[in-house]
Amino acid sequence: MILVTGGAGLLGKELITQLLAQGKKVRALYNKTPLANFYNENLQQVQCDILDVVGLEEAMKDIEAVYHCAAIVTFNPKRKYEMFKINIEGTANVVNAALDAGVKKMVHVSSVSALGRIREKEPITELMNWTEETSNSHYGQSKYLAELEVWRGIGEGLHAVMVNPVVILGAGDWNSSSSKLFKNVYEEFPWYTEGTTGFVDVRDVATAMIQLMESDITGQRFILSAETKTFKEVFELMAKAFDKKPPHKKVTPLIAQVVRRMEAVKSWFSGKEPLVTKETARTAMAKVQFDNSKLKKFLPGFQYRPLEETIADTCAALKQQHHL
Repeated sequence: MILVTGGAGLLGKELITQLLAQGKKVRALYNKTPLANFYNENLQQVQCDILDVVGLEEAMKDIEAVYHCAAIVTFNPKRKYEMFKINIEGTANVVNAALDAGVKKMVHVSSVSALGRIREKEPITELMNWTEETSNSHYGQSKYLAELEVWRGIGEGLHAVMVNPVVILGAGDWNSSSSKLFKNVYEEFPWYTEGTTGFVDVRDVATAMIQLMESDITGQRFILSAETKTFKEVFELMAKAFDKKPPHKKVTPLIAQVVRRMEAVKSWFSGKEPLVTKETARTAMAKVQFDNSKLKKFLPGFQYRPLEETIADTCAALKQQHHL
């Protein structure tokens, strides 16, 4: 039996889909909303908050492998406490429950944010860590501190690996997370930046995680990144696939600051998450490169999909989902 936390998220759903396709028995944890349209005799869905220690102990019974995907991704300063609670304390709870249950191995989903991703003079590798100087986000700090909980578990005898994905692309809820990029392009959002970052297909992230779980590898972490591209290039590929007008207005640092302040005021009145924050503005302007060579050394047969294929497939799936 395999346990997947965060089963209702973009990555959790894809991971569960691949595991069930392999005939594996899966117990998926969800916090509020169960997985829809999943009908499989090998799937158990269990409502459990990872802050619920007793509930986690129950969920871990008869579990041999754990994929820990549950986390809060937000750059809204108002949600910092909630994010730290889930990402750090929740991970500590999962690690403790796995140790107590005698779980054979765990794969923890971290982020490149935990590596300190604001580094424009050198490629980012797995040897790097979050620091005040190299990161601008509380999210990155929370994922770095969560990793420390996994390292503690490894020190206490848990076999575990960590993955540090870049921006994950897939046909998830396009009102949230990275899938919102597709919605913005479909609605012909006019702005773009010349910042660069890494992008990776959600299917490849799930496949890499499964291969790492089934290997003898432990006590390691891996950057998962197919390609580094500018946001402008990625938005243009999305616009082409949607047959929409691509973003055509360049965001300057000054414009970014103005928009950020306007969004803060708008969020204060509406109560909704701001579209742009100080953290996301800086990240979108940064030009970073990711070294993805380590995974290929440990899993020499693994290959990433081309970014063009990922975007074309995702846009097609979103068109079908939303009857566009």
